[in-house]
Amino acid sequence: MVVTTVRSLGLQGIAGYEVSVECFLSGGLPAFDVVGLGDTAVKESRERVRAAVKNCGAKFPVSRITVNLAPAGQRKEGTVYDLPILLGILRCAEDIPELSADAAFIGELSLTGSLRGVNGVLPMAMAAVRAGIKALYVPAVNAAEATLADGIVVYPVSDVSTLVAHLRGEKPIAPAKRWEERTERAQRADFSDVMGQENVKRALEIAAAGGHNILMIGTPGAGKSMLARRLPSILPDMTRKEALEATEIWSVAGLTDASRPLLSERPFRSPHHTLSSVAMTGGGSFPRPGEISLAHNGVLFLDELPEFPRDVLEALRAPIEDGEVTITRAAGSITLPSRFMLVGAMNPCRCGWYGHPSGRCTCTETQVRKYAERISGPMLDRMDIHVNVPSVEYEAMRRRETAEDSATIRARVNDAREIQKRRFDGTEVLCNAQMTPAMVGKFCKLDASGETLLKNAFERLGLTARSHDRLLRVARTIADLDNAEHIDASHLAEAIQYRNTDTLKGT
Repeated sequence: MVVTTVRSLGLQGIAGYEVSVECFLSGGLPAFDVVGLGDTAVKESRERVRAAVKNCGAKFPVSRITVNLAPAGQRKEGTVYDLPILLGILRCAEDIPELSADAAFIGELSLTGSLRGVNGVLPMAMAAVRAGIKALYVPAVNAAEATLADGIVVYPVSDVSTLVAHLRGEKPIAPAKRWEERTERAQRADFSDVMGQENVKRALEIAAAGGHNILMIGTPGAGKSMLARRLPSILPDMTRKEALEATEIWSVAGLTDASRPLLSERPFRSPHHTLSSVAMTGGGSFPRPGEISLAHNGVLFLDELPEFPRDVLEALRAPIEDGEVTITRAAGSITLPSRFMLVGAMNPCRCGWYGHPSGRCTCTETQVRKYAERISGPMLDRMDIHVNVPSVEYEAMRRRETAEDSATIRARVNDAREIQKRRFDGTEVLCNAQMTPAMVGKFCKLDASGETLLKNAFERLGLTARSHDRLLRVARTIADLDNAEHIDASHLAEAIQYRNTDTLKGT
């Protein structure tokens, strides 16, 4: 008796790795065992494989079948191993010729022998490239996504019969063509829809240009959510590297679209305030990405910020600083990327009307302060920009002229990002918000008047070392939008005003 090995792939977190599916047929009472630390879905593959073999016209061997998923000490999950297990059995029974040593197979089987799509194909395809695999056989629905990995030939498989005919040389399967992104942008809500709120639009433009966190405070109906949901329309273009990083995460979460497998626009996540800390940061028995990882290279929008549970907000503190989150569970420990732009929106008080011209607020000063205190000082310190969103005046609502559209603002944002790209060339830093303290000292130098202004603001506003650096990063972005080489007093003054929100103090 011989052992047949079929190359396959698995997932650990959002990273793919090679799995060897070893199949052995021996004498004795008929049995079918799958070993190698597989979960319930892996164990249940026995019944799917048995039915698929019979329904594709082959004869299921009457013998003792042992399948080992190596490395056996690493936990396996999901239905991705159905296809390689079936091929291992067919090869042991000599129903198909010997498989190529540089080919790998992944896919879930239906009972009829057709292949269903699986999650995480992109990270597995990229792992296949690193492992030296030259040909990858995937379910037809996943083929476009797999072609995003450079340096590998992808074969779309619709059912087992088609694959068997291909392996026997009877009817070859044509390789999938590399998926090409269409140039047209999806229709999004536009800033031209927003009347008034020019100061808030300016703050959002600065935030988008430098990747800064922003907190909007205003009464109900002032347009906080409306403005936040139009933010994606002015975000800068993603690089190929950023797009692949974000797509890998969405692929593992099962959120990619077969017709558009690559995320061409920055993610925008807006979870409800009832979510748990695990849903926010990621986790589970087998750790999975949470909202902060799904927002990687994009935006995490938290509407009604004070209504989020305290533990959920506090869980964001380390990922905001580090750009990653480490999840430790019994099944293992994984580190997920989570570099996102945090956008928060909140009312100034519990009833929502504090500071409104109508005077309808019924909250006391103490109640206003307590409501603002639902957001801890460390979290507020990590918000680069604080901006008040005033109620829109009647004249602004009824004006006839069209407001500046998103395309115009986006062009300025892209120009500012190009400056930053040249500035940080050769480093892992992509925007001003990601600057290290050493970079802040190098690229955010001030003249004498700027030093005096910053010193006065530091003492008057009670800034911390963190907020000092964040303020300088915002000033650097404002200078970039002006195409200025150095930060002058006007850039710094504008940055300072975005950290002087009296509403947060209840005054």
